[in-house]
Amino acid sequence: MIGAFRSFLNTWAARAFFVVLVGVFVLWGVADVIRNIGHSDAVATVGDRKIEAPEFQEAFRTQMNQLVRMLGGRTEPTPAQRRAVAQQTLERLVVQAAIADEVNRLGIAVPDAALRQAVFEMPAFRGPGGSFDRNQFEAVLRNNNFTEGRFLEVMRADLASRQLLETVQAGVAAPEELVRQAYAFQRETRIADVVELPFSAAPESPAPSDDELRRTYENDPDRYRTPEYRRIKAVILAPDLLARDIPVSDDDIRAYYDAHKAEYVTPEKRSAQVLVTPDPAVAEKLADQWKSGADWATMQKAAADAGASAVALDDSVRTEFPATELADAVFAATPDTVVGPIKSALGNQVLEVTKVTPGTNGSLDQLKDEIHAKVARDKAIDLVYTRANKLEDALSAGNGLDDMPGDLGLAGVAGTLDAKGTTPQGQPAPIPGTPALRQAIIDAAFAATKGEAPRMQEGPDQSYYAVAVEDITPPALEPFEEVQDQVREEWEQDQRRHAQEKVAAKLLSAAQTGSLDDAATVAGLRTEKTPPVARGTPTQGVAPQLSQVLFGLKQGEATMVETPEGFLVAKLDSITDPDPSSDPAGAAALRDELNRSLTQDVAIVFGTALRDREHPTVNRTLLDSFSE
Repeated sequence: MIGAFRSFLNTWAARAFFVVLVGVFVLWGVADVIRNIGHSDAVATVGDRKIEAPEFQEAFRTQMNQLVRMLGGRTEPTPAQRRAVAQQTLERLVVQAAIADEVNRLGIAVPDAALRQAVFEMPAFRGPGGSFDRNQFEAVLRNNNFTEGRFLEVMRADLASRQLLETVQAGVAAPEELVRQAYAFQRETRIADVVELPFSAAPESPAPSDDELRRTYENDPDRYRTPEYRRIKAVILAPDLLARDIPVSDDDIRAYYDAHKAEYVTPEKRSAQVLVTPDPAVAEKLADQWKSGADWATMQKAAADAGASAVALDDSVRTEFPATELADAVFAATPDTVVGPIKSALGNQVLEVTKVTPGTNGSLDQLKDEIHAKVARDKAIDLVYTRANKLEDALSAGNGLDDMPGDLGLAGVAGTLDAKGTTPQGQPAPIPGTPALRQAIIDAAFAATKGEAPRMQEGPDQSYYAVAVEDITPPALEPFEEVQDQVREEWEQDQRRHAQEKVAAKLLSAAQTGSLDDAATVAGLRTEKTPPVARGTPTQGVAPQLSQVLFGLKQGEATMVETPEGFLVAKLDSITDPDPSSDPAGAAALRDELNRSLTQDVAIVFGTALRDREHPTVNRTLLDSFSE
C-alpha cells in the first residue's frame, strides 16, 4: 500500500493536485490578510491603552479555570457562562486600564525603595526566620511563571494604583445612624410562645382496609417505583490511585522538606494594640486609664485627644515590630494584659497583646509520613498528565474500555447502579477515588446514552475518567403485594400528619384572636417559651423552620410551621432591640466592617467613573470569539 502511494506521488496528476492545493492556501492567506487590513487585534481600547488579545486571553483563561473549579470539574461551562465570564473579565481589565491612565495623568510614581519594602514585606517571600528570603522569592516567581522584571513591573503598577485608590478612600466612614440601625438589625432577638405537635404523639388510627391501601398505592405510584438502573463500565486515571504504587526515596522526602521548610518551621506571631506618645506623663495617664478596664475603642479616642497615636499590629513576627524594645515587650507580655509605659526609639508605648499564634517546628522525622504521601501524589499528578494523553489516544482510536493499554495504571470498575450510586442490592457502588470523583462518574453515567462511545473527561482532583453505558433498566412500578408493608407504613404516617395538622390549625385560629396558652390548655397541651432567637443564627432548641418566619411577624402575631418531626404553632411574645452603647466592642467591630464595605464601594464607583470618562470601545466580534 505504501509503495503504491509513493509511486502515485511521482505522477503528473499528483503534482498538478499539489499545485492547485498550494494555490488555494495562498489565495486563502492573501484574502485573510486583506480582510484584516485596518482591523485592530485589541479586544478593547481605553483612552490610549489597548487591551490586546493575549492579555485578555490569559485573564479569561484564569477566570474560566476558577469557574470550572467552582463547578467541581464535573461539568463544562455553558456558552452563557462563558460569555458572562468574558464580559466580567473585560470589565475588570477596562477598569484597571482606566485607573492606570489616571495614575499616569496625575504623575503618581512608586520609588524603588517603596517597591523594595513592599516586596520584602510579602509573606509569600519569607523564609524560615520570618524575613525576606531570596531563594523563596525566586521559587515563588518560578512556580507562577513570572520573571523578576515582569513581577516588579506588575507590583509597581499595583502600588501606584493603590496609592490613588487609598487617597480616594481616605476618610470614608459609616454614619453612626447606619451603624445603629445595622447593629439593631443584626442583634435583634425575638421570643415566642410555642406549642409542639409531634407526629409521633398523634392518636392511633383504625387499621386501614385493603381498599384504602390500594387507593394509597394507586394515587401516588411514584412512591413505589424502582429507580432507573444503569450497567456501566468506567476507567479512572487519578493521582490518589497511582500514588499507592509510586516509590519515594528518603532523598525525595528530605528535598521536599528543605524546599518547604518555611511551611513547617514558622516563628511565633503576635497581635498587639499599641499607644505611642513622646510625653511620658501622657503615657502614664493612658496606661492607668487602659488598666482600669477601658476598651480599645475608648483608648483610641483618648489617645487622639491627648495627641498620641493608636496602632494595631496584627499577626506580626518579632522582626516586623518597628523597635527592638517594643518587640521584646510584646513577646514577653501576658496576653490580654496592659503593659507599659515602655521607652524606645519611637517614644513611650503602652500595649496589650490580643492574640498569640505559636510558632511551629515540625521535624523531618515527625513529618516523614505526611511528606511521603505528598511527594507520591505530586509524582502521580505528573504521571497523570502524561498518561492522560495516551488514554485519550486509545479512546480516539476506537478502543473499548476493555482494551485500554495495561501500562497506564488505570482503575477499572463495572456494575449496575442508580443515580444515587447505589447497587440493586442497596449497597454503595464500589467506585474508587475521592467522593467528588465518584459523584462525577455517577453524573457522567446518567448523562450518557446507551452505546455511546466513551470519551475521556476531566474530573476533580486532577483526575480523568471515561464511562460507557452498556444497558439501562427503566423505572418500574413494583407490584402491590411486594410493597404492601411500605404502603401501610406511609398510610399510617399520612394519617398521623393529618390528625396533627387539624389540631395545629385549630390552635392557630384561636391564637390569632386570643391567647395561645389558653387554647393549648383547652386542648390538653402545653406552651413553652423559646430562648432568644437571633436573626440568621441557629438557636439551640428552636427549629430552623420557625426561626425563619419569626422575623416576619409583628409582636402578637401567630404562625404555624411544619418540621420533619411535626407541627409547631407559635405566637411572637417579645422583641428586644439591642443598644450599641451596651456593647462597644461589638459596635466597633460592626463599624469597621461597614467602613470596609463602604471603602470598597467608593473604589468601585471611582473605577466605574474613570472607565465611563474614557469612553472605552470594544471589539465585540473578537470578544465573542473567546466565549464561543
